[in-house]
Amino acid sequence: MSRAETAGRVVWFTGLSGAGKSTLASALHAELLRRGERVELLDGDAVRENLSKGLGFSKADRDTNVRRIAFVAGLLARHGVTVLVSAISPYRDTRDAVLSELPNASEVFVDAPLAVVTERDVKGLYLKALAGEIAHFTGVSDPYEAPLTPALHLRTDLKSVDDCLSDLLSLLEVRDVAHA
Repeated sequence: MSRAETAGRVVWFTGLSGAGKSTLASALHAELLRRGERVELLDGDAVRENLSKGLGFSKADRDTNVRRIAFVAGLLARHGVTVLVSAISPYRDTRDAVLSELPNASEVFVDAPLAVVTERDVKGLYLKALAGEIAHFTGVSDPYEAPLTPALHLRTDLKSVDDCLSDLLSLLEVRDVAHA
């Protein structure tokens, strides 16, 4: 039975802004499409703009955003779609709660040190947050709670996109065998 005929799955990319979540999710999305899989990408920025417009950056609003993303991901996955979620999702308790309810969910921690994500930040938001000009900025003035036991921990300051993609594909293959 092909992947398209089986239950879907959710791959949840979490990490700081600029760590590489969207880059890796997009690379995996392209590869899974190339392989003929049914796959959707739910990017945190796009979801916030279209599904969670009006939410702020308080813990309650961030948690609501994560729950909304998880709701949509769950609907798609239950219909055989591989769903790639790329969202900071800073609070571990909320992430753990939604992941526990999603079919075949894998948490991927996309990690790079603050100095690296600050350097990658073309908008200069980290520098503004570090200077106190932006309140509630995850990883600076608001917490980011890293996963304790992610299915995969990718250090994007140490590995190339291609190497990370290879690790992601290996993870999915192992998970497919386990759920066959």
